Amino acid sequence: MNPQIFREYDIRGLVEQDLAMVLTDSGGMQEETTILGVPCLTLRENTERPVTLKTGASTLVGNDKNKILQEARRVLDGGGKTGASPPFWDGRAAERIVKTISDWQPNPA
Repeated sequence: MNPQIFREYDIRGLVEQDLAMVLTDSGGMQEETTILGVPCLTLRENTERPVTLKTGASTLVGNDKNKILQEARRVLDGGGKTGASPPFWDGRAAERIVKTISDWQPNPA
């Protein structure tokens, strides 16, 4: 297994690879791995994207070397979270917004 380096939002690179896991401190990457179902070890003590922890594929490991290695081994042994797409992450936000605005506008007289 060869480590790969991806720049922020290099989604093509994520999709084209058969990744075992991603290690990142990026909130955006936490979201992308959740959508792609790739286990993600988040190298932070907290996250502004908690849905990726609860529903998604992300696990907070902080910067503790032992915890990072422990979780990485667990993932490589088949125990990583692949998560599920969180509610409303279905690509239909625009439809819901249009419906809400249409329902809200008063009917013309």
